[in-house]
Amino acid sequence: MHIAHILSRPGTQFSFEFFPPKTPEGSAILFETIEQLTPLQPAFVSVTYGAGGSTRDLTRDLVIRLQRETSLNVVAHLTAVGASRAELHAILEDYARAGIENLMVLRGDPPRDHPDYVPPPDGFRYAADLVAYIKKHFPHFGIGVAGFPEGHPETPNRLLEIEHLKAKVEAGADYICTQLFFDNRDFYDFCERCELAGISVPILAGIMPITSLSGLKRMAELALGARIPAKLLRAVQRAEDDKAIERIGIHWTTEQVFDLYDHNVKGIHFYTLNRSRPTLKVYEILGKSLGENWQIPI
Repeated sequence: MHIAHILSRPGTQFSFEFFPPKTPEGSAILFETIEQLTPLQPAFVSVTYGAGGSTRDLTRDLVIRLQRETSLNVVAHLTAVGASRAELHAILEDYARAGIENLMVLRGDPPRDHPDYVPPPDGFRYAADLVAYIKKHFPHFGIGVAGFPEGHPETPNRLLEIEHLKAKVEAGADYICTQLFFDNRDFYDFCERCELAGISVPILAGIMPITSLSGLKRMAELALGARIPAKLLRAVQRAEDDKAIERIGIHWTTEQVFDLYDHNVKGIHFYTLNRSRPTLKVYEILGKSLGENWQIPI
C-alpha cells in the first residue's frame, strides 16, 4: 500500500523500524520480534541500511522476504552513500519487481573508516538528488525522508537545515520521519518551523525507549545522537541496574507517546532495535489507560 494512502487515514499511525541481522541468531531474534509485533497492526515497518551502505544486500533480502512472507507494509531504506547510480537503479528495479511500494531515502552516513568520503562521480551527493532521480524513473514509489528535531550535526544553521529539508520535499518526498528525540517540545518546534517554511507533508515522530545504561551512552555518542533531558538522566543515574533503567525508559517513552497522541500527530515511529518487549509494554500501558479510545489492539 502506498504511503500516501496509509498516512491519509484518520488518527495517529504507528510504525516500527528494524535492521537487517548479520547472524543466524540475530535473524531468529528479529523474526520472533516481528511475530510478536505484527498483531499490533503497524501501519508499516521499515528496514534500515548500515553506515556507508554496509548492509545493502542484507537490507534488500530482508525487505523482499518480508514483502513475500508477511502481510506487513514494508518500507525499504535506501541511501546514496556507497553506491553508484547504476547500483541504486538496480536495487530500485529489484524492489519494483518484488512489489515494494515505499522507500525511506537518505543521504546516509559515510563509512566510519573513510571520514573524508567523497561520493562517486556517478553517484548522488545529497538525498534530494536521489529523491528526484527516483521520482523521475520510478514515480510509483512513495518516499520518506529524514528530519532532525534537534538539528542536523553537519548543519548548525537551523534556517539552512530547513531549506535542505524543503529541497527533499520539493524533489518529491511524501512524508518526513524524524530522528529519535526525548523532549516532545523539540518535535513540536520542528513541526512549527516546517510549517513556517511551507513544508506541508506529514511528519512522523521517531521514538526509542532507553533500555540500558550502555544504550544511553551509545545514543549520546552517535553523530545523530539525541539530547538526553536532565530529568531523564537523573532518573537513570538513580537506577540500580539495567532492569530499572528499562522501566524508566518505557515510562518516559509512554509519556512521550501519550502527549504526541493527544496532539494528534500523524505518525509515531518506534525504533525497535529488533526487540519487541519495550514496544509491547508501551502499547499495553496505553491500552489500559485509554481504554475504548485506544484503537490499536494489545
